[in-house]
Amino acid sequence: MLDHVTIGIRDIEQSKAFYDQALRALGIVRLYAEGTDFAGYGVRPKAFFWIGMRETPQSGAHVAFTAADRVTVDRFYADAIKAGGKDNGPPGLRPHYHANYYGAFVLDPDGHNIEAVCHAPQD
Repeated sequence: MLDHVTIGIRDIEQSKAFYDQALRALGIVRLYAEGTDFAGYGVRPKAFFWIGMRETPQSGAHVAFTAADRVTVDRFYADAIKAGGKDNGPPGLRPHYHANYYGAFVLDPDGHNIEAVCHAPQD
């Protein structure tokens, strides 16, 4: 079981603005800051997703957040695009993963692949 994940970013203010908006539909909010270089997101009281300044941010990270339903995946995608994310796969079924895999993918300001996924069948 994972406790938390941290990804490197280049611009803390730009990334906070992106994640503040993109994760809201999932019920994930910014909870903590560690100085001026790190911010922690989660569900009170636990921050499980951290962003932090790095001189050379790593690229290619893929982080998937669980969504309660498909409507929430759709909202995540719309909010992330409005926040400046780039489309990396619009909301939809991905039957090559499994029959009920409904996901959406966006690239954050540093190119990390951020996903929201619902595994439940359509109501």
